[in-house]
Amino acid sequence: MKDIETLLDFWFEETPPEKLFARDDSFDAAIRDRFGALTERAAAGAFADWGRTARGSVALCLLLDQFPRNLHRGTPRAFATDPMARAVARNAIDSKLDLSPDLTDRHRVFLYLPFEHSEDLWDQLICVGLFRARVEDQGFMEYALGHLAIIQRFGRFPHRNEALGRATNAEEAAFLKTPGSSY
Repeated sequence: MKDIETLLDFWFEETPPEKLFARDDSFDAAIRDRFGALTERAAAGAFADWGRTARGSVALCLLLDQFPRNLHRGTPRAFATDPMARAVARNAIDSKLDLSPDLTDRHRVFLYLPFEHSEDLWDQLICVGLFRARVEDQGFMEYALGHLAIIQRFGRFPHRNEALGRATNAEEAAFLKTPGSSY
């Protein structure tokens, strides 16, 4: 369980919040150096037992949802473990681990992000409901609603089209030229 706490300390204590969502090659390299091997092992199905605890579930969601976005930007691998991350998050919610006093609001945010990152409308609605009901800092709601609006409009995230080899239609191309079109 040392790996869980090392990972959570890195993400929630050592890293300034403004770095968590910004594109930063040196930050990506730091994640690769410290947690690249763990991320690969998690993608291969290791650490399923982490999902039995609240903090382990958050750590596993980071390895399956957030870290691949940093480690594999612009490639399909950035999204390849999203279904695994959603399964971990669903289990945590169904087991009420997300309500554990061992978690802060910020922990819960990263436990719910696999739903926000989904291109499924139902997952988006789940995310918005979770943020509304279980996250005190409603500043995150703006992003959840923004993701939901994109999925409601396009049924997918157009900013992923290139990485996933999907054609971009004219409406999506116009949208991608607007501020806030990609997360």
